[in-house]
Amino acid sequence: MTRSRTYLLTATSAGLYVALCWIFADGLFTGDFWNSEAIASSAIWTYVMLAAIVVAGLYQAQRLPADGVVIKPTTDSTTPGQVDDPVAWKLLLGNTFFALVWMPVRFFVGREWVAAGEHKLRDDAWMKGGAALKGYWERATAVPEGRPASPSGTYAWFEDFLRYMLNHEWYTWFAKVIAVGEFLVGIGLIVGALVGIAAFCGTLMNFNFQLAGSASTNPVLFGLGVFIVLGWKVAGYWGLDRYLLTAVGTPWRRGALLGGTRSYDTTSPRPTTA
Repeated sequence: MTRSRTYLLTATSAGLYVALCWIFADGLFTGDFWNSEAIASSAIWTYVMLAAIVVAGLYQAQRLPADGVVIKPTTDSTTPGQVDDPVAWKLLLGNTFFALVWMPVRFFVGREWVAAGEHKLRDDAWMKGGAALKGYWERATAVPEGRPASPSGTYAWFEDFLRYMLNHEWYTWFAKVIAVGEFLVGIGLIVGALVGIAAFCGTLMNFNFQLAGSASTNPVLFGLGVFIVLGWKVAGYWGLDRYLLTAVGTPWRRGALLGGTRSYDTTSPRPTTA
């Protein structure tokens, strides 16, 4: 990895973020620069996150030696029965030099979740009694006249589950869980804290919303969330995971806090080999 390649990677990541905001969302660049009633939707954050991607890339490039460094992922081809992965795929999912690529995806998905959660947290229909969620479940389970099947095309077992929650008035507390959960998922992705868990929880909500017949942004967020889950080891490197994973570690490797070794070398963009 060289400085020039890092600059190119930074430009690509910035372009990816612009493309995501332009293709899959409206008004992120041209909306209100600051909206106190919908802070997460304020255009200022679009530019702040874009600047963060550029700054991280420039910082990473400047930390590299003039002649660059050699990055070569380990191979599993010597293990009997083991199928090896393409080099580019292993680098993308497991090398912190490529954490820049995950920043625009994290920022875009995270901001969408924060905006959705903020809207619900401000809405009494969600936070006081759950009337909004009740109406959503009622629409998802209503059968139009003359149609034997659910209008949303949901599975019968899922529709029965929604009716069970309706009949037992779970919406009175479940609405709060959804609102807070969406907000926390978004914050986790934006600041890079436990990115894999946050992205998984997000995709789980997307999955359930789609089962209930709601398309909206769910297919896009679900697809992007799956990729973040796959790249969880490095997706949060430019964020709190750089320190959280170092301290706590992973299920197969204890972190420094538990007497193990570092997952990341926090003094450089290179992962340790220890």
